[in-house]
Amino acid sequence: MDRIEKNFKYFLEKYGHIYEAYETYGQKLHNDGGPLDEKSRWLIKVAISAACKHHYSVRTHIRKALKCGCTREEIEHSLMLVAPTAGFPAFMEALMCLREELDEDAL
Repeated sequence: MDRIEKNFKYFLEKYGHIYEAYETYGQKLHNDGGPLDEKSRWLIKVAISAACKHHYSVRTHIRKALKCGCTREEIEHSLMLVAPTAGFPAFMEALMCLREELDEDAL
C-alpha cells in the first residue's frame, strides 16, 4: 500500500460519513448534472486533473475513461488540449501517466 492509499484509508476510517456524502455528490453530478455523454465527461475530468497536476487523479481518470470506452487517441487529444492553457509541462507529465497506465515499454 503506497502513501496515498494509506492516507485515503486513514481518511475513510476517521471521516467515512463525510466521504460517503462527497462521493454521492460527485456521482450525482457526474451522472445527472447535464447533457454531456459519458465519454466526454471522463475526457474532461482527465484534462482537468492534468491541468491541476493531480497525478493520482490523472491516473484514476485515465483508467475510468478507458473503462467507459474512450480510446487512447481521445485521451491523448484531451491531454494535448491542456498544453495551451495549463502549459506544456503539465501536458507532458500527464502524457507520461497515460503511457505508464498503458504499460508502454518505451519509458
